[in-house]
Amino acid sequence: MISVLILTKNEEINLPHCLESLRWCDDIVVLDSGSTDRTVEIAQQAGCRVIHRTFDNWSSHLNWAGTQIQYKHPWVYYSDADEVLPEDLRTEIHRIASDPKGTHVAYRLRYKNFFMGRWIKHCGIYPVWVLRFYRPESVRWERLVNPTAVVEGTSGRLDSHFHHFSFRKGIFSWIDKHNQYSTNEAIESIRSLDQRSIPWGDIFQWKDPAARRVALKELSFRMPFRSFLRFFYMYVFKLGFLDGIPGYHYCKLLAFYEYLITLKIQELRQQDSVGVERGQG
Repeated sequence: MISVLILTKNEEINLPHCLESLRWCDDIVVLDSGSTDRTVEIAQQAGCRVIHRTFDNWSSHLNWAGTQIQYKHPWVYYSDADEVLPEDLRTEIHRIASDPKGTHVAYRLRYKNFFMGRWIKHCGIYPVWVLRFYRPESVRWERLVNPTAVVEGTSGRLDSHFHHFSFRKGIFSWIDKHNQYSTNEAIESIRSLDQRSIPWGDIFQWKDPAARRVALKELSFRMPFRSFLRFFYMYVFKLGFLDGIPGYHYCKLLAFYEYLITLKIQELRQQDSVGVERGQG
């Protein structure tokens, strides 16, 4: 009734937890990007189909998965390896997939992010609505990192959450991953500054959180002191201090991530300027 897509690269620590929550599924596709640990072995032992593809960027990877993979079922639930699908979410997506009168072709849902053994409920992150349950022929993805879904048809929302454990492999792994993410975010920031404008109307689009989030991101690209403002917004304005010590550290980490993006924007601009000057010389 439902196929599951999991993207992996060196996820031997996370994958067993993810697969344990998906034991009900008879069509799990693991799209692996060159794992050198036991990821592929774990997936195969669990009965998953393992497909290999070199990772280029998030949207290209997901678009390839949507057009080139033959799923057993018409509905696909997309999960990262560091996520867990709880029982209430399983019940909800099965109910939707079994309804022949359903009108939506995709669904967004929220997630609970866990850090230092605690759900980080505040910090300006929750609730984030992400598209994870869909008919693959009706969805395509944009952006190099943190991809945005473009849906051909109508989309709905789910009541249940999935659980996100992005720190299960440790702080080193999180920093390494976000160092890579920040490079692509810097590239997207420059594209936005050069080619796009702020969709002011969407900032106040309370009925469409996804559009509002994109608009706020466009606005953030143009604001000074981004890392400081990110910390203040999450820790003070969004009451991140209520998440205790984990909330403080989490806000600091995301502010650091924002700082990396800012520095890399400047670096890329300088490299581009030097390249132009050399070309003219």
